Amino acid sequence: MASITLKNVVKRYGTGKTANQVINGVTADILTGEFVVIVGPSGCGKSTLLRMVAGLEEISSGEISIGGRVVNNLEPSERDIAMVFQNYALYPHMSVFENMAYGLKIAKVPLEEIKARVDKAAKILELGPFLNRKPRELSGGQRQRVAMGRAIVRHPKVFLFDEPLSNLDAKLRAQTRIEIQKLHRELGITSLFVTHDQVEAMTLAQRMIVINLGAMEQFGTPEEVYNRPATTFVASFIGSPPMNLLKNAPGAKPGIITGVRPEHLDITESGWALRVETVEMLGAERLVYGRWTHGSGDELVILRTEEGHFVPAIGSTIHVTPRADKIHYFDAGTGKRLEANPLEKQ
Repeated sequence: MASITLKNVVKRYGTGKTANQVINGVTADILTGEFVVIVGPSGCGKSTLLRMVAGLEEISSGEISIGGRVVNNLEPSERDIAMVFQNYALYPHMSVFENMAYGLKIAKVPLEEIKARVDKAAKILELGPFLNRKPRELSGGQRQRVAMGRAIVRHPKVFLFDEPLSNLDAKLRAQTRIEIQKLHRELGITSLFVTHDQVEAMTLAQRMIVINLGAMEQFGTPEEVYNRPATTFVASFIGSPPMNLLKNAPGAKPGIITGVRPEHLDITESGWALRVETVEMLGAERLVYGRWTHGSGDELVILRTEEGHFVPAIGSTIHVTPRADKIHYFDAGTGKRLEANPLEKQ
C-alpha cells in the first residue's frame, strides 16, 4: 500500500496560444489505504488525471508521488500500480485462470506462487468455479471480476479503476459496487476510482474529488460534499435530484444564490407559492416539480416527499418552506459557498 500525492498537476495538449489545458493545477493527498473516487461529468478530465497517475499520459507540469517517490518520469510498469478499465480486455482464447495468471507468468513468477495468488484472488472474488471457463462463458459482471482478479494477483501498491462498471446494467452495477467495497475492506489497497455516476461516487468513496472543466471543485467525504457543497457546481452535480439553486429567494441580497435540497423543503400553510407541474412516483418517495413565479421571472423548484405524505394535484398551488438550518448560500459571481449567512448582516 502507498499514499498518492498530487502537487499542482497540469495537463495541456499543444503549445503556445493554441494549447488546450484539460487539467488545471490539481493538488490532493490520498492517504495510504484510502478509497478515493474522482467524479465529474463526461469530458471534465477525470480519466486524464487517472491516466497521469498511471503513467499512460505525460504530465505537463506539477508532480505526482506514489509512496513518497516522485513518478513523473517513470514508466507504468515501474510505478507498482494495477489498473482496471471500462473494457475488460480479457484474452478470449485463455481460461479465467490463464487470464489472471498471465501478467505473473510474463514476470517469471514461480508457478506455485502464481497458482497460490490466483486461487486466493478467485476465492475473494467468488470465481473459483469458473477458473477453467473462457470469457465468453461468463456474464458481464463475472468478466469484470476476472479483470479485477488480474489486478489483485499483482499485489500492487495502488489500484486505479477507470469507469469499470460502465458496461454493466443497473442491477449488476449495484452488485459489483458491493463486491468492490468488500474487496477494499479485505485488501486495504490505496484506490483511485473514476466515474461520472454520482451514485457510485457517494456509495464507494471514503473521500471524493469533484472535477469540473479540469479543476478540482471539492475534495471531501461524501457527507461533506453533500451537506456542505463548496460551489454551485458541486451542489447541482451531487444529489439526485440536484439542489434547488434560486437566484431570487425571498429576503436574499442581490448577487446571492440560495440553495436548498428537495428533501429540506416542507409543505406548509404559507411560504413560497409553487404551481405544481409534475409529480414523479419513485416507490417510497415522490418528487414534486413546481414553478415559483416572482417579480424577476420564474424558477423551477423540486420537492421530495416520502410515501404516505400529501401528494398535491398537478395544476394546484402549494406553499413550501425551507428548513432554516438546511439553507445554503453561494456567491452568484464566483459560484463559491458563503460560510456566513448573508441575511444575518442586513
